[in-house]
Amino acid sequence: VQLQAFGGGLVQAGGSLRLTCAASGGTFSGYTTGWFRQAPGKEREFVAAIRPSGSNTYPADSVKGRFAVSRDRAKNTVYLQMNSLKPEDTAVYFCAVGRALMSTMADIRAYYYWGQGTQVTVSS
Repeated sequence: VQLQAFGGGLVQAGGSLRLTCAASGGTFSGYTTGWFRQAPGKEREFVAAIRPSGSNTYPADSVKGRFAVSRDRAKNTVYLQMNSLKPEDTAVYFCAVGRALMSTMADIRAYYYWGQGTQVTVSS
């Protein structure tokens, strides 16, 4: 499975962006899809995940209530809707798929395939 993440950009604090993760050479079916981000000088951190069924989503505490992940089966895409963005949300955002369980979905080692990342910059 090849993943491509796009939709990043520059936005003012309080604004919104929607990131898209598109899959080719496979589908999201059977995989947990995760979103991660990495700011300069920091480790990659978990943002949110959606289980294979598409009906269960798990945002990190830092984005809960602001970010939402969803999936469009027909378009073979997963989205990360980001609202009320803050300067500390500035990072490169990655999507990834794997066989992550509920106990491991925040663990980057549970994900097999990664997209190339898209830059999100939030100005104050």
